[in-house]
Amino acid sequence: MSGKLLEELKDAVVVGDVKKAKKLAEQIVNQGIPTNTAIDMLMKAMKTVDERYVRKEYFVIDVASSASAMREAFKVFEPYLEVEPYMVKGKIVIGSLKGNIQGLGKDIVAGTLQSAGFQVVNLGVDVAPEDFVKAAVREKAQIIGVSVSMEETIPYLKDLVDILGREGLRGKIKVIIGGNAVSEKTRKEYSLDAYAVDAQEALRKVKALLS
Repeated sequence: MSGKLLEELKDAVVVGDVKKAKKLAEQIVNQGIPTNTAIDMLMKAMKTVDERYVRKEYFVIDVASSASAMREAFKVFEPYLEVEPYMVKGKIVIGSLKGNIQGLGKDIVAGTLQSAGFQVVNLGVDVAPEDFVKAAVREKAQIIGVSVSMEETIPYLKDLVDILGREGLRGKIKVIIGGNAVSEKTRKEYSLDAYAVDAQEALRKVKALLS
């Protein structure tokens, strides 16, 4: 029965059925199914959504619906989450860089990190370099996650690096980038700490940066 509920939860998140995802999450909690097992299923669901988005099988509205369903389910699980020591590693602020108004990939990454037990502050889209730094300092975050989907906005990464340098925060606050407009080459060019091609790799890279 527990396996069936978990699979139904995954399917509900993938198709973006918010009400069903929340109802199934409540049933899972009431039946005493381990919360971390359910969180793992949320991660699998978002990985499926991520893959479909990359393959262009999913569009903006599909990903937004799935992200909403994932968030509603996570809200139900959060009070019962048994956070393992390796998961309590720090806080991440994440956003789409100035000039970028597409935030769906970033939202998937944020949801995946949150589902894995990390504290995530989502700054939204069109975030100026100085606002990333201010938020990281205010939130006492160890990592800044930057999504870049438009090539012409890549130079703003230099501003981010320069501000961190001026504030004496280089090395203290790590920067990970992702998005269609950037690559490992971009990471090297701007001397950043990590690049991730998708949400699952972002999770692995964040764990590595905080280890």
